[in-house]
Amino acid sequence: MKKLILSIAMGLALTGTAAAHNIVPGSKQSQPILLQGGTVHTASHGVMEATDILFVDGKITAIGSNLTAPDGARVIDARGQQVYPGLIALDTTLGLVEMSAVGATVDTNEVGNFTPEVQAHHAFNTDSQVIPTIRYNGVTHAQIVPEGALVRGQSSLMKLDSWNWQDGLEQGDLGVHISWPGAGLNNAWWERRSPAEQRKAQAEARTQLADILETAKVYHEARNRGVQTRIDRRWEAMRGLFSKEKKLFVHANDRRQIEQVIAFNERHGFDLVIMGGRDAWMVADQLAAADIAVVYGSAYGLPARVDEAYDTAFTAPAKLAEAGVTFAIAYPGFWDTRNLAFAAGNAVAFGLGYGDAITSITYGPAKILGVDDRIGSIEVGKQATIIVSAGDVLDHLGQEISYMFIDGREVYLTNKQRQLYEKYKQALAE
Repeated sequence: MKKLILSIAMGLALTGTAAAHNIVPGSKQSQPILLQGGTVHTASHGVMEATDILFVDGKITAIGSNLTAPDGARVIDARGQQVYPGLIALDTTLGLVEMSAVGATVDTNEVGNFTPEVQAHHAFNTDSQVIPTIRYNGVTHAQIVPEGALVRGQSSLMKLDSWNWQDGLEQGDLGVHISWPGAGLNNAWWERRSPAEQRKAQAEARTQLADILETAKVYHEARNRGVQTRIDRRWEAMRGLFSKEKKLFVHANDRRQIEQVIAFNERHGFDLVIMGGRDAWMVADQLAAADIAVVYGSAYGLPARVDEAYDTAFTAPAKLAEAGVTFAIAYPGFWDTRNLAFAAGNAVAFGLGYGDAITSITYGPAKILGVDDRIGSIEVGKQATIIVSAGDVLDHLGQEISYMFIDGREVYLTNKQRQLYEKYKQALAE
């Protein structure tokens, strides 16, 4: 009984720390803003030195040298600073998890292995204490992805400065996520199944997945012909895969899994994206030829096999770029997503071009998600979603975000850790 009471007390204490942050979202842009003289990394058209950016009503209206500030404009001196599009974090559970050790703060998946109707943004917690920490390192948007064993649900792209999920939703129902069945054997001590039993389970999962997609196709065609009048939310959620209105995000890391996915898609022709893609570099030419994008989530990964070089994961982005694969760099998870820019910087140290690294966390993600018409790069007509850093945004020693704008709204750059730092810094000074 004492142990039970202690466990309950500890749980309540931990849950109590999961309070909402106290940072007020930025107000709608009310006056023109002119950023003057910064080094602008457009992500789509190279780097522009000593360049001004003017944005009005949340949109970029002019880019050039010596722009004239409109009447009533706010002028920001960005000389000597680096200007980038807001960073886009892919494959995250940000806002779905507050503390992974406290079950009450985790809302990542539904019951069952077939839940395509699940929409991640409905569970997104805009008040998460984690979000301001992620913003502090330059991330303005995050793809929120449901988890699960087979057919997970649909991801959403969220702005990381909002009052609620409706206010923060940049794009919902981006596509359906599935976990591709394993292709290797688990030799861990806790695995009780024999190799034969593991292979049988994997084959059954692949068959189940094939049956699900075949049923979804039949349902879609029946709805198109008008012979299926009763609506099933699960199958309805998958119809966009066949009309190419939605992408199919397949989570797979092992080379054998990725090869199976490529062969699978030769038969189905979905608008496909590989998520995770640890071994994607091994089949980069095949991925490029099939025009399959990769969201690479192992930028800091350890070698997966005893005979792999220590830097295998670090050099993979450069190999994908060299092969012509459309890719983005991700840092899956929630709290650690704050290291996204540094993961891209690490890839630069191992052969990826600097411009490609910037693109891999801005314009590349936007193109993969189909939102590059409004975010991901600095261009006239696009949303004024911009970050300004005193140093290189990819350098963990040099990065210092001085300004962030989302749709022209200035974001207050602080977080719980920064507030505690300022608090005790002041206390020591007194």
